[in-house]
Amino acid sequence: MVALKGKYSLPLLLQKLELPKSCYYYQQKSATLPDKYADLRVRIKELFVESNKRYGYRRIHALLAKESYIVSEKIVRRIMKESDLKVMTRKRRIYNSYKGEITPAVPNIIERDFHADAPNKKWLTDITEFVIPARKIYLSPIVDCFDGMLPTWKISTTPDSKLVNDMLDDAIEHLKENEHPLIHTDRGCHYRWPGWISRMADAGLPRSMSKKGCSLDNSACEGFFGRIKNEMFYNQDWTGISVNEFIKILNTYLKWYNEKRIKISLRNISPLEYRRSLGLAI
Repeated sequence: MVALKGKYSLPLLLQKLELPKSCYYYQQKSATLPDKYADLRVRIKELFVESNKRYGYRRIHALLAKESYIVSEKIVRRIMKESDLKVMTRKRRIYNSYKGEITPAVPNIIERDFHADAPNKKWLTDITEFVIPARKIYLSPIVDCFDGMLPTWKISTTPDSKLVNDMLDDAIEHLKENEHPLIHTDRGCHYRWPGWISRMADAGLPRSMSKKGCSLDNSACEGFFGRIKNEMFYNQDWTGISVNEFIKILNTYLKWYNEKRIKISLRNISPLEYRRSLGLAI
């Protein structure tokens, strides 16, 4: 409209655009006023960069609240949109380890109830695949339903029984004598081979399995994999990154996930901070 003012009269332009004169002058005046959110815009961008561009407006708002900023989520969302601060996402590939009915499947005890009233009551596990130019890499973690903490994880270039068995051995070592968490998995072959079954039995750990082909039965674990890939893997150029370098990056992220990444459901603190706030031993 400003560009056309030299050619046409203002009343004619307002008439054609069906814009009230009061609205036009209000917009003109607003454009000359100082930006009252200037400092906030800078801080929002800083927090977004500090999170490695992983935090959306809700988590940025939570961080601002910790710093005593008084601002609504709506304003934070608007500023991030205006500043083009976007968390990049992409549809993920799902690794499938189902090889048929190797041994009988156990019942689905957890029945999609992914809540626990204490640590080490319900654990979820699965394998996810990362494809980089150097090679495929596989992650096998334990996810605690109490707070999303990762008690342990293992990373390998081969999705074999050693990967999941080593992960389980490490997890069992961290349990107290009276702790026997229910461990829920899908029907992948790794969780139906004798090595896994005997380890579970020896440690007195009950098993639970998803129904065949039903990813929703382990959706909390699948959701965790989605967050990992959206926040640290997708939309990154992994060309020239070696397997060892990638494993180091992934380990660093998972440590950050436990210790620093805030969860809105945990009062905007990390799983580690949440346990400490409850006086729970780590």
